[in-house]
Amino acid sequence: MNKRVTVIGSLFFLFANQSYAVEGQLHGLVEISAHDRSEQKSWTAGGWGMSRFGTQSNVLNISRGVLEGRVDLSSAWSGHAVAQYVPDQNDKLGFTEAYVNYQPLSKRYQFRSRIGAFYPRMSLENPSLGWSSPYTYQYSAINAWIGEEVRTFGAEFEIKRPARRFRSKYDISFLGALYKGNDPAGTLVAWRGFTPHDRQSVINERVQFAPLYALMAPQLAHQGQYVEPFSEVDGRFGYYFGTHIGYLKKHTLRLYWYDNNGDPSVLNRNTQQYAWDTKFWSLAWRSKLSKQTQVIMQAMVGNTAMGARRGVDNDFNSWFVMLSHTWQNYRVSGRLEQSKVIDKDFWEFDPNNSETQAATLNIRKQLNKQWQLGFEWQYLDTRAEFRPPVGRDAQQQETLYRATAKYQF
Repeated sequence: MNKRVTVIGSLFFLFANQSYAVEGQLHGLVEISAHDRSEQKSWTAGGWGMSRFGTQSNVLNISRGVLEGRVDLSSAWSGHAVAQYVPDQNDKLGFTEAYVNYQPLSKRYQFRSRIGAFYPRMSLENPSLGWSSPYTYQYSAINAWIGEEVRTFGAEFEIKRPARRFRSKYDISFLGALYKGNDPAGTLVAWRGFTPHDRQSVINERVQFAPLYALMAPQLAHQGQYVEPFSEVDGRFGYYFGTHIGYLKKHTLRLYWYDNNGDPSVLNRNTQQYAWDTKFWSLAWRSKLSKQTQVIMQAMVGNTAMGARRGVDNDFNSWFVMLSHTWQNYRVSGRLEQSKVIDKDFWEFDPNNSETQAATLNIRKQLNKQWQLGFEWQYLDTRAEFRPPVGRDAQQQETLYRATAKYQF
């Protein structure tokens, strides 16, 4: 059994056996999607397509199913878990988050801590059930990558100064975390590049990518043709810290520094995974222009490296701007984005330069409390220098049309 899930389960059992009045909530969603398919085999199946839905995908499927549970163990302690099903890559079923939350009652400053497996709260794009987005079905490349390769397996601590308790216009929070188990994060940035999609990795998952020419070289012969993003390789602790600032509940800023503190020279030969030294800044901003209209922006800039003498060494940056408007039971959202990976290393046999530009337009209607219908169009234009060595064009365009019915309870 998954050791991390076992630890969280033990914590749940410990608190559940105390003499508290335990209450719980269970929510879920199912998304049924009909879509056209890319002419390429998707990266989710080890192909070269940048879209989630490639030649191997069914035209109609359950694109995602989620169950999210919360158990209130006392006035201060609660347990949280999110289970997910996705059909691609061998019908994956597993947990995306599982943690206990501690938040005691307070009169002025608020303290909160989380222990377990969870997302760092960098995103303003993914506030909904199961870390999904209420704006588009496919997330920006930034948050798609966070959903793939970034997860906290450790403890996070937050102190908040609520505006209303201090008669202020500003809510201010400071956060910090220590964690393990995120050493290979950066693998997909280097060897697949950024791409927008809505597939989240479950705990202990193995994610494939296309068969690169570089992995045939002696320097990378021990690297698998996949990534296990939540593996512990080098025994080091990673960390992040951040701040959340809100102004009159109209404007929100989130700034984070993330460093997995990986030792890029360390290899786990059993799992065929290196520890990557991955660090980045993330800045997210949301402004409510009116009751119906808001703009959301996020930018990320960082570096990732692996191998002896940092044989793979890449800078990366990504940004998006999204405008969303609601009226009656409709929401329309549009997003523009660009991502780049810049190769800095001396391994000429392993070119990592890539660039992704994407446009996404989504319209959805809320039929009732449970059902929602929507349509999404997405255009992807990617260029990657690792394609020509295997006889493929560096430039590639893909267009995806998707109709989705969502049931939520």
